[in-house]
Amino acid sequence: MSNVIIGVLIPFLGTALGSALVFFMRKKEINKKVQKLLLGFAAGVMMAASIWSLLMPALDMTAGRFAWVPVAVGFMLGIIFLLILDTLVPHQHLETEKAEGLESNFKKTTKLVLAVTIHNIPEGMATGVVFAGVLIGNTSITIAGAIVLAVGMAIQNFPEGAIISMPLKAEGISKGRAFLYGTLSGIVEPIAAIVAILFTNAVVPILPYILAFAAGAMVYVVVEELIPESQAGEHSNIGTIGVALGFVIMMILDVALG
Repeated sequence: MSNVIIGVLIPFLGTALGSALVFFMRKKEINKKVQKLLLGFAAGVMMAASIWSLLMPALDMTAGRFAWVPVAVGFMLGIIFLLILDTLVPHQHLETEKAEGLESNFKKTTKLVLAVTIHNIPEGMATGVVFAGVLIGNTSITIAGAIVLAVGMAIQNFPEGAIISMPLKAEGISKGRAFLYGTLSGIVEPIAAIVAILFTNAVVPILPYILAFAAGAMVYVVVEELIPESQAGEHSNIGTIGVALGFVIMMILDVALG
């Protein structure tokens, strides 16, 4: 049982370590080129995670001629959820352009935090289901295999922690609070894993919907916020390079370690 507890905490550790990169930021603001690179990188990471961590596992869990239905439904529900949230978030008409820019950036960062947090919930459930298989004695799942999965999740969570904490610091939040918010986005993962272990029989049938829902939420933030922001103004090619790097790195992590 102790191995299971350690296992479900490993992915959370990856998020915390990634969030800790904020303490190495030397300036209050991120250089504009670096900011575009990070925005693009975040977009690439989230797109790759949506495909290899969420949509493909969701498809693998379904079978039959209409196996795509749960994935399509869950994906669209994730899009609709973020669309409604985007609509309902109150907008204050601030007087200065600078204030409006701050409000826009805060809203963008809030949605990024929310999307990554939502994304971590089904990942945690998936990890929990694997460890539940170990506990119930499923011969096809070993504790070593489950730990490897957890380590793979931790490695892919590392950049996710960084893409939350570092932009928050750039918005004027203290390093300590930025680290806290980045870390808290990952705390839902072990919680979701424990819930999945406790209610495995109930969670497994709807897991494809949950995975696809998270993918939809992430894609919405990528298309609505991250890519437009990384392409605005000068040096848009840096944002494009960031997208490519983030996508390839996360794809390699997901395929090699997922």
